[in-house]
Amino acid sequence: MPLPKATARKLMHTRSIDCHGYERDDGLWDIEGHLKDTKSYTWKDRGGATTLAAGEPAHDMWIRITVDLDMRIHDAIAVTDAGPFAACGDITPKFAALKGKRITRGWLRGLRDAIGGANGCTHQWELLGRIATVAYQTTNVARRLRPRQPGEIPFVFNTCHMYTPTSAQTLKRWPDLYTGPLAREGRHDQPA
Repeated sequence: MPLPKATARKLMHTRSIDCHGYERDDGLWDIEGHLKDTKSYTWKDRGGATTLAAGEPAHDMWIRITVDLDMRIHDAIAVTDAGPFAACGDITPKFAALKGKRITRGWLRGLRDAIGGANGCTHQWELLGRIATVAYQTTNVARRLRPRQPGEIPFVFNTCHMYTPTSAQTLKRWPDLYTGPLAREGRHDQPA
């Protein structure tokens, strides 16, 4: 169902984020993200930068990471095609620091000092979080074909009401992690 009809209004800003995941021939996976911001009006005061015509990108940024099925990053590259200041793209080489890191729960917290906040770009940082999610979505089928290691907690476990320890979906997908009423009764069969 779409959102309810809005009050009369005019468009001022559009942020588009596109992410794509690719399976490579060498067994690795490329995840690419693109963030683009545009204004519906001519943006004249850009902190000393040139005037930006309506529809021209205020931000136009890309990130590509290459991962394996363990979510280890083998390569990372960031590009800034447009930003409000000429030096915006100077920060992109820092994203090479992602090489060797592993995408896991809370992985961005460990990167904040290297490529976040004052050491990075707000927009590239936002894009990086989206790319991590797409990496899991892209590799989902291939990872599900591998047996889960003892004690391994699936990445999506407890990230949504559908994957809580007491949910029917947890009972169905990961009965060993299920702690709902059927577990208390000593049953691990599917609810009727």
